[in-house]
Amino acid sequence: MSESYVKSHIEHGINTIEFFHPQSNSLPGKILEELAREIHFAGTHDDTKVIILKSGGEKTFCSGASFDELVAIQDEKEGLQFFSGFANVINAMRKCPKFIIGRIQGRCVGGGVGLASAVDYAIATSRAEVKLSELAVGIGPFVVGPAVERKIGIGPFTALAIDATSWRSTDWAKRKGLFAEVHESIENMDEAVYRLANILAHSNPDAMAEMKTTFWSGTEHWDKLLKERAAISGKLVLSDFTKNAIEKFKTKP
Repeated sequence: MSESYVKSHIEHGINTIEFFHPQSNSLPGKILEELAREIHFAGTHDDTKVIILKSGGEKTFCSGASFDELVAIQDEKEGLQFFSGFANVINAMRKCPKFIIGRIQGRCVGGGVGLASAVDYAIATSRAEVKLSELAVGIGPFVVGPAVERKIGIGPFTALAIDATSWRSTDWAKRKGLFAEVHESIENMDEAVYRLANILAHSNPDAMAEMKTTFWSGTEHWDKLLKERAAISGKLVLSDFTKNAIEKFKTKP
């Protein structure tokens, strides 16, 4: 696979939304836009009873923001627009009335941790280590922060955000509540994903929608909050410190 994509497929009430980018499933603006659109559509589609969010390949679930697009940002308006892409995806997941199961087959970095936090039930493999790397490139996990903090609590979120160069194990992520289940192989993970998806596809959609509203109670202000956070990141990404740090990351072997 060499071309990035976002695609969806509905079968037996299960809507599988898959994204891919050849650079470790990074997230350029186009993929963020398409993800938000697909999630919103799935939430309004009567044939969709439950959603599976997955990425292509077997190694990295999501490596976060596209470095190529980060270094290309020229002003605060462009910065706001790019980071609003993450805000739009998280808010689409938050407001979607259908449960979203996350299929987490590998490592999650930065915005990838945000995606894993915003699904309603994450099922991972033992290789799905996590790292909030934003501070290491001079920014900070401002947009994804509310989703991560909501899922694992302020203490673990603070630790992830400050120690931005260290990986946390899959066992750590499960103990903190980021992952609901961890399996030793992709095959076992997929079996668990589709077992749960099939059960939910035959559950009461009205009950699930009410449950989701309850689970996300207290986040009604996130449309405004995440855009404000996007503006912070959009300003910080313009600094020489950040641009130099990103270039160093891009040239690492």
